[in-house]
Amino acid sequence: MNSEKTPRQLFFPQSAKILVIGSGGRENSLAWTMAKSEKINQVFVAPGNGGTEEINSCKRLNIEESNGQELISACKSLKIDLIVIGGEKPLAAGLADELRAAGLIVFGPCAKGAQLEASKNWAKQLMTEANIPTAQFWTANNKNDAIKILKKVGEPLVVKADGLAAGKGVRVCSSLKETETAIHEIFKGKFGKAGEKVVLEECLEGPEISIFALCDGESLITLPPAQDHKRLLDGDKGPNTGGMGAYAPAKIVSQEELNEIKETILVPTLEALIRRGINYRGVIYAGLMLTKEGPKVIEYNCRFGDPECQALMPLMGPELAEVLYSAALGTLKKAPKLSFSKLMSACVVATTSGYPEDPKIGDKISIDFDKSDKNRIQIFHAGSKKNDLEELVTSGGRVLSIVGQAENYEDAFKNVYNELKNVHFEGINYRLDIGNQVRSDFQPINNTPQ
Repeated sequence: MNSEKTPRQLFFPQSAKILVIGSGGRENSLAWTMAKSEKINQVFVAPGNGGTEEINSCKRLNIEESNGQELISACKSLKIDLIVIGGEKPLAAGLADELRAAGLIVFGPCAKGAQLEASKNWAKQLMTEANIPTAQFWTANNKNDAIKILKKVGEPLVVKADGLAAGKGVRVCSSLKETETAIHEIFKGKFGKAGEKVVLEECLEGPEISIFALCDGESLITLPPAQDHKRLLDGDKGPNTGGMGAYAPAKIVSQEELNEIKETILVPTLEALIRRGINYRGVIYAGLMLTKEGPKVIEYNCRFGDPECQALMPLMGPELAEVLYSAALGTLKKAPKLSFSKLMSACVVATTSGYPEDPKIGDKISIDFDKSDKNRIQIFHAGSKKNDLEELVTSGGRVLSIVGQAENYEDAFKNVYNELKNVHFEGINYRLDIGNQVRSDFQPINNTPQ
């Protein structure tokens, strides 16, 4: 981006046009949130999904997120004021750099900054240099070296593919044998190029929490914390997924503790990026484990979490687009203060059968949505599309995020699970215990939904 700013760039324009890049539930919820602002004329989503145009003032652009030149042409033709890049793959591939080089205003880090997520080894090295609390780790470039490390440590480890693996490249092992099996699988090609290098970590204990910071390259602000559920099945069993549900705000940390996390983890992370010559304008997502020794970073992401984003967006005030615009310009301190609802927000993800390994797609989706309660219930689309007959069908493993808000967690989740009874497609699956940590009415169950 040019350092010289025009008057149009300095102030968020009235009747603004926004482009959100991505096709998942995260992007659907971002578009929905920004479209509610009176200052937004229209929100475009590329490539979007089957639910994009069900949102007022939203339009789908049939452009893949990897097609930088076509995106640039569309942005200039449509006079887009702000671009928000949703996913990690285009960020790691340098899409933000390409768009900024064309003079466009972009919220999303450059490729160098996206290494926070694109290379776990790179991120661990940064944490070590900045004295950011994290698990002890070892890096291996081949199977033999990884096995040697395992034998030397002599205890089960967390095995991580170094690169991007759609949230599925981590295995928390409970035995030496399981750790060795995970190492063999990665170097055998389970995650392709993402697994050409492996990071091994000590196993940490404690609850997990997701913290998001909006950064403008020099300063940052934090959003309410969230908690997600990675495992496929109730009771945190089954394989890791991209996320089966979430809730926000996560009151497992107080405001005072959140401030401490900002000062001991988030600010040092941004300062470490600055020392590396990286102008980071986007989201820093710190996945933390609250250990007995204090919060420790499990991993970073370079974008909003999914499904945490879906839980958070309904809590965001109308200033969100303006705040992202200011962050994209490097002027976050001049942005309006971002307000947050005091409600509790719950999110449950509905997946297809076979997810995450072999999701079944192409089945018709039926949603009997009670629109009378639309202010407290949202359905954010992810793996959905319109077929040639304009029918809504499944197109990915995580199909929908059903989200609801209430004055307490019990009612928020009750609303969500009641709405899920009105969602139908073949092989639908969802967890029944999302938010069990905060639901006083939750009773442990032994079955999973059919």
